[in-house]
Amino acid sequence: MNKIEQLIQQYCPDGVEFKELGEVCEVLRGKRLTKKELAEDGNYPVFHGGLIPLGRYDKFNRKANQTMVINTGSVGEVVWSGVDFWSSDGTFVVETPEEINDKYLYYFLKIQESYLKSQKREGGVPTIDRQAVENIQVPIPPLPVQQEIVSILDKFTELEAELEAELEARRKQYEYYRNKLLTFTPPPLHK
Repeated sequence: MNKIEQLIQQYCPDGVEFKELGEVCEVLRGKRLTKKELAEDGNYPVFHGGLIPLGRYDKFNRKANQTMVINTGSVGEVVWSGVDFWSSDGTFVVETPEEINDKYLYYFLKIQESYLKSQKREGGVPTIDRQAVENIQVPIPPLPVQQEIVSILDKFTELEAELEAELEARRKQYEYYRNKLLTFTPPPLHK
């Protein structure tokens, strides 16, 4: 029996409870900023409809360590911010109560991305409704179980980043040697 199974047996022998996300968390929509309001040297990243920040701003409206669900642009993508940030109206931010680990919820929602993307409404601007996020059934094991799951997944995330960096370094090394080995000086022309 692995550690997760032991914790589940210890803390919830009758199984893990499921609840709708909207019952246990607040799904908040961000506040619009115009491009003119963005500051190149702003202190906080601004998330709007994408996986990477749109720009920077001098204020933040969400604390670090929260999950966002993109509701325009990259509709249905789930993003984590480890720093304070500005959430625009192109994102939903999920605020959790004490009994839910923020990173646990992030990892769970990452596996719900295909469902979230399938909820996209077409029209003028493709989007998803807050209700699509709020209706997701979330397993809520006790905090020690959530924390162990996060610990394991964080280790895999770190390992994945290391492997990607190593692969990129090997790719560059390969290109360097390929170019070096296949570059020849042409013979001089004879007249």
